[in-house]
Amino acid sequence: MGGVLFLLLLFCHQLLLPLPASALPLCTNLRAPVVPEVPLAFCPYNGRVCCDKSKDLQLQKKFQAMNISDTGCASLVKSILCATCDPFAAELYRVDSRPRPLPVLCNSNISTDQAGISFCSNVWEACQNTPLLNSPFAPSLHGSIGVPQNSTSTKLTDLWTSKSDFCSAFGGASTNDTLCFNGEPVSLGDNTEPPAPPNGMCLERIGSGQYINMAPHPDGSSRAFFSNQAGKIWLAIIPKQDSGETLDLDESSPFVDLTDQVHLDSSFGMFGMAFHPNFAQNGRFFTSFNCDKVKNPNCLGRCSCNSDVDCDPSKLNASNGAQPCQYHSVIAEYTANGSASEPSKAKSASPLEVRRIFTMGLPFTSDHGGQIVFGPKDGYLYFMMGDGGSKGDPYNFSQNKKSLLGKIMRLDVDNTPDSAEISDLGLWGNYSIPRDNPYSEDKELEPEIWALGLRNPWRCSFDSERPSYFLCADIGQDQYEEVDVITKGGNYGWSLYEGPLHFNAKAKASAADSKDLIFPVLGYNHSQVNSLGSAAISGGFIYRSKTDPCMYERYLYADLYAGFVWAAAETPRGSGNFTAKSIPFSCAHESPMTCQSVPNSPLPAIGYIFSFAQDNKKDVFILASNGVYRVVRPSRCNYTCSKETVTTAYGEPTASPSPSRAYRAVELNKVLVVLLFSLLLVGGFLL
Repeated sequence: MGGVLFLLLLFCHQLLLPLPASALPLCTNLRAPVVPEVPLAFCPYNGRVCCDKSKDLQLQKKFQAMNISDTGCASLVKSILCATCDPFAAELYRVDSRPRPLPVLCNSNISTDQAGISFCSNVWEACQNTPLLNSPFAPSLHGSIGVPQNSTSTKLTDLWTSKSDFCSAFGGASTNDTLCFNGEPVSLGDNTEPPAPPNGMCLERIGSGQYINMAPHPDGSSRAFFSNQAGKIWLAIIPKQDSGETLDLDESSPFVDLTDQVHLDSSFGMFGMAFHPNFAQNGRFFTSFNCDKVKNPNCLGRCSCNSDVDCDPSKLNASNGAQPCQYHSVIAEYTANGSASEPSKAKSASPLEVRRIFTMGLPFTSDHGGQIVFGPKDGYLYFMMGDGGSKGDPYNFSQNKKSLLGKIMRLDVDNTPDSAEISDLGLWGNYSIPRDNPYSEDKELEPEIWALGLRNPWRCSFDSERPSYFLCADIGQDQYEEVDVITKGGNYGWSLYEGPLHFNAKAKASAADSKDLIFPVLGYNHSQVNSLGSAAISGGFIYRSKTDPCMYERYLYADLYAGFVWAAAETPRGSGNFTAKSIPFSCAHESPMTCQSVPNSPLPAIGYIFSFAQDNKKDVFILASNGVYRVVRPSRCNYTCSKETVTTAYGEPTASPSPSRAYRAVELNKVLVVLLFSLLLVGGFLL
């Protein structure tokens, strides 16, 4: 018994050990690192970095102006100044908190995972009595009290009373979620071997409806909103895991019915909905849909094919019988206020628009994205827009900085602009522009643009634990489906590239833009999943539920047509480098609703995978043509997961160990079965 107790204590101790920091390579301006035109001459950084030649020279001049006499101190100060070039500079400088002129210096007095490393102490010992002109360590630069400074006091001992005070101001720990600077370029370790993938993914079918979107209720409850392509939204109650119950959703009683405003066709409809983060208090929610100006007098907006982007709509051919910009992409605001004593208790909403946020005419009849989602940290509305259609983006919309096609937009819907602002910035509706959008640094960009160079983004998500991880799946043209990590001002290459493959040598992009293209972190060739070559990716989520601990911290995504699901692990953690493996999936025998099987295949017949979704408990769902499926405990499908604690009685809750180590998994059983469904079922749904 004592030996068992010792092992349990040892196991618990291992769970408490910290992991490497989970930073994503980002610069202090929140842009992705790039390869400079010429190597840096002063700062010792290579490859993708956060400095160019001009910044490198600026840092050199700043260093030389300090006139540091002690070589040991000079070497340390140089490394600190150059930390702004580190690919992980955003995390070193803690850009999500207050601005800092210098990185957080590793301090062993408070660090938990870098025992013996106290770079902050080293700096103090080497520089405490060395004069520094225009010292970057002045208390006034850091909002600290320190010693009153005069123009001649440049030694650390003149500025700070002790090493303890100095390191309290500049020092910090490297923890599970943060990095500190130890005098060298950030290294996340040598562990580049991805962990073994899960044995499989177990599903239960809890609903039979066809839905495009699911959004958890912002009040944190077990309720969620579901919407279909036609324009209806329902409020449902999600059953507890292992309850044996189905989704509590009444199709005859929608939360709101917008079908008379939505143009429905194979590639048109309502593709996005988002509930304001303060919906429980203000009742505000938003939808993204298509309208037909021929049938709807309120469907009015500028055409995205216009002289600003070197496009003449009169010269465009009709697309599937429709005239250019007959159909529009719309974001509209609605309210649940007035339908209940409190918005959080509302069971219905008015179909009358409160405000038309955005309207833009579409040049062709496909590839117009449509998802909307609120950023978890900034509260802004992100709008995913495709390139507008027509094979190969012939008008170069995605690379054109004056076009909103092929872009991810970032809009402020909490501050209504006046008519002057709308006119001056050429806005497409009633929204404001966040001050830190990329156009503040690149005036060639339209102010709405957050990222460019996408073809048809289909399902993007923020990681609930690491919001800097904004992953988007982008549907390819002929050969490749991709997943991108979206960063501020990032250019993802279409139509110069389709994924990592050269596509259109004639596509226009400036030399600087083409040099800084960001390639996918994940993807697959069409030929890998379907002998017919047809494929369309559906982006998912980084799995954060405790239900399947062997799936924890893996990004899940799937192919619409072929029935393939992938689980991707990031190795090393925080590097932005992902490795994916296809995983088998099956339906639990005691699923609340019967799951059919694909003939002559072990796969469940879930049909076409439209979207992934996540509830307030972080459980992941698949919205498919044959219903709503939830990821459940692997043991319910007889998949082995060494991290799962299985109870003998079905229906009892199962306890999962701490997820901090849950990305260790067991060996993969790879599935190579292809589902051949009729393409008529989706009728060009995502093409």
